[in-house]
Amino acid sequence: MSAYQTDRPATWQCCAECGNELLETDPAVRCPACQGLLEVRHRRPELEAGILRTLWPTRCCTRPDTVASGVWRFQEVVMPTAGDDDIVSHPEGNTPILIREALSAWAGVPELGFKHEGHNPTGSFKDRGMTVAVTQARRIGASAVACASTGNTAASLAAYAAQAGIPAVVLIPSGQVASGKLAQAVAYGARVLQVAGDFDDCLRVAEELGQRHGVYLVNSINPYRIEGQKTIVLEMLQQLDWDPPEWIVVPAGNLGNTAAFGKALEEALEWGLIDRLPRVVAVQADGAAPFARSFATGFATRERVVADTVATAIRIGDPASWDRAVRTIRATNGLVRSVSDAAILEAKVRIDAAGVGCEPASAATLAAIRMLAAEGVIAKEDRVVAILTGHVLKDPGAILEYHLERSPKPAGANRPRKIAADAGAVARYLKL
Repeated sequence: MSAYQTDRPATWQCCAECGNELLETDPAVRCPACQGLLEVRHRRPELEAGILRTLWPTRCCTRPDTVASGVWRFQEVVMPTAGDDDIVSHPEGNTPILIREALSAWAGVPELGFKHEGHNPTGSFKDRGMTVAVTQARRIGASAVACASTGNTAASLAAYAAQAGIPAVVLIPSGQVASGKLAQAVAYGARVLQVAGDFDDCLRVAEELGQRHGVYLVNSINPYRIEGQKTIVLEMLQQLDWDPPEWIVVPAGNLGNTAAFGKALEEALEWGLIDRLPRVVAVQADGAAPFARSFATGFATRERVVADTVATAIRIGDPASWDRAVRTIRATNGLVRSVSDAAILEAKVRIDAAGVGCEPASAATLAAIRMLAAEGVIAKEDRVVAILTGHVLKDPGAILEYHLERSPKPAGANRPRKIAADAGAVARYLKL
């Protein structure tokens, strides 16, 4: 019998490793029996798939009688037992799928769309998971919330914890967080601690803090983060009239999104919302590619690396959601690839110049799509949706370094030119 079709309560938690079950309100983020990662399980929705497909779009509005959030619109399959007073929402979600012919032509994929999660309130996909995790923190009466972060999680937690009135602590690797993200965490009032180490050190300390001192951890190992992040896929499917693309391509750092996407797709298939699974491609940077290395050997071993990449959002050497992400790749016949920093920056220049814009980690998707299309893995007739995870201003330092400081000057660099305060000088420069 399916794990999602039982006579259990509407929602509960289950260890993906040993099957141990917990109440949905249990504050643990790991299984107390084996320390495996937990998953949120739901009974099959009472409403039929056709009714849900019709119902959810009617909630998408800013009228007082509708649901403004692109996460809580799907409440039946995210957190069905949450009351209106529990929910902490900005609101978030409702992100577009953008089509740009110039990017499709450059990638060699005519049917290519970009679901831009940088349009969320704090500028990244993290808001989708954070609205659910902080809602859960409120439900269980957490005295404080904490996370380890390369920047985006810190910004998101700081904002949602401030809204909920819950103290927030964020641990970041010292000197390794982009200024735009650090500025957000500071501005929203979180207690920011710069740890002498990398992200993996920060996460280890954050987990110990949660286990020993009862602070509620909201990194992507938290199963409720996954519930929020899976709405990226649900909303995308809704935008495509529940006709899945052949490929979904997503940046891969701590692997929370990879895990969430697989969960969303498996549930959508089981509940009759879709009739087939798209293939998921998880993309890492060459300098932070433990998952890609392991995929190349059929996941025979779990790889760990010392991460080093310009794409700070995926600069993670020991991803926490590893096992859940492996399940996604296997279930969807997916792929894991890595791309160089040079390819990431070249793709970012293209995305930015198309008026879309994204942080470096997001551009890994376009770089990988171009590579896979050139290899013939992605066929010209395939429909592809790339996930852009963060806003262009998340990492302004990377932009300015590329365009203003890099030597020799890259072909795509757009350097400002000093000119006299004279219309004639401007006209001569522009050759008018």
